[in-house]
Amino acid sequence: MCGIFAILKSTDSAYDLRVKALACSKKIRHRGPDWSGCHMQHLKNGLTNIICHERLSIVDPNSGVQPLFDVTGRVAVGVNGEIWNHMALRERLDPKTVADFRTQSDCEVIAHLYRKYGKECVSMLDGMFAFILADEETGHFIAARDHMGKCPLYIGWGHDGAVFVASEMKALFGACERFEVFPPGHYYSSELDGYVQWYNPPWFPEASAIPTTPLDLTALRVSFEAAVEKRMMADVPFGVLLSGGLDSSLVASIAVRQLEKEKAKLSPEELADRSWLQQLKSFSIGLPGSPDLKAAEKVAKFLGTDHFSFTFTIQEGLDALRDVIYHLETYDVTTIRASTPMYFLARKIKSIGVKAVISGEGADEVFGGYLYFHKAPNKEEFHRETVRKLKALHLYDCLRANKATQAWGLEARTPFLDRDFLELAMNIDPQFKMIEKGNPKKIEKWPVRAAFSEDNYLPDEILWRQKEQFSDGVGYGWIDALKDFAEARVS
Repeated sequence: MCGIFAILKSTDSAYDLRVKALACSKKIRHRGPDWSGCHMQHLKNGLTNIICHERLSIVDPNSGVQPLFDVTGRVAVGVNGEIWNHMALRERLDPKTVADFRTQSDCEVIAHLYRKYGKECVSMLDGMFAFILADEETGHFIAARDHMGKCPLYIGWGHDGAVFVASEMKALFGACERFEVFPPGHYYSSELDGYVQWYNPPWFPEASAIPTTPLDLTALRVSFEAAVEKRMMADVPFGVLLSGGLDSSLVASIAVRQLEKEKAKLSPEELADRSWLQQLKSFSIGLPGSPDLKAAEKVAKFLGTDHFSFTFTIQEGLDALRDVIYHLETYDVTTIRASTPMYFLARKIKSIGVKAVISGEGADEVFGGYLYFHKAPNKEEFHRETVRKLKALHLYDCLRANKATQAWGLEARTPFLDRDFLELAMNIDPQFKMIEKGNPKKIEKWPVRAAFSEDNYLPDEILWRQKEQFSDGVGYGWIDALKDFAEARVS
């Protein structure tokens, strides 16, 4: 993850524009503490573009400085995120173009794809991303956000008609007249002067037919394993968040197995250069004696991870609330409550040199994992509620997973929201996802549990552990303390 900021089609002088843009971009430098980049374009109509980038270097840390360019140098792109299929996308380009790539960054391919395919390149991307791309030759630009809004993005407008784009609202506040949340699964085109929805699978529209595809446990398992494998793409140390619940434990189990496969491909010398592949690191946090800490330690021992268990006190949580809200840019109670321990955990993880973690967000929305799904009257309502939850995820769990970790320059990756996995999981007949009262094997998210019930992925006590909210699992006293704190200070 990184931070992006841009001002497009500005009437300001080059000097004033640069000063303004650098000051705004500096406000989100916590997202990318490794390097800062800035590129200015002077358009034929006398207007000016500027793209700023705050880099967290994970893929190609040596040469992948942004903004990135096409072969002409006239198409510039600033990207926050990762493009999992970047190597496959190179095959869509002619060999000479690929030979002229300036970096090994997974994001450079976007500039070259745009040169060949134009705006349609957005739908080719499999990843977590938010980006701004400007073509100096035509004067056009596009901004785009991934299908689920895993990467935050905001867009604003200035008094002179300039368009502002930023990873966080704090970079826009005071710099433009108005701004708004950039919708997930859309791109904004200056040529069209508006949004275009590029992500709209059959299950996505509210009026769509209820899926009827039978449950295939093998296909579900294979697809999720592939989603986790994609998110192990890194040239720096990475790990997994491990609460001890089903979702994060499955992620950790698959990652451990994949790591063994990767190690088998490497020579002793190559493995020595990538020492983090020796043993997967896992991380958990909670109040002393919390349920998550105990469950996570069991899973870590079972999987053989290099496990780090951290604690925080209620007072430390209360002391951090203002900082947490500053980074989250929301007053949503549940999001703040769950983000505070994640905020602490991200700081601890970054301090030991890890830059990316794989996390379990999204499973509850896809499979109806929240306990109130027990009350679903029928499969139609069950499915519609999962779709509604997924569409709103960018305002809640995606926001939390991104901003609570990026506050300390740590990237969180979410395989349950993988584009291919969603295509499979959201087209399953929702009858297979529904809970059956009195059946101990048909509890919430039972298709996922059943898909991994063989081959010793997890102990049964974890595989069939009932869901706890993250903020509950870190310690029940945290919720009560927050309520008491708010009641005493908010009228």
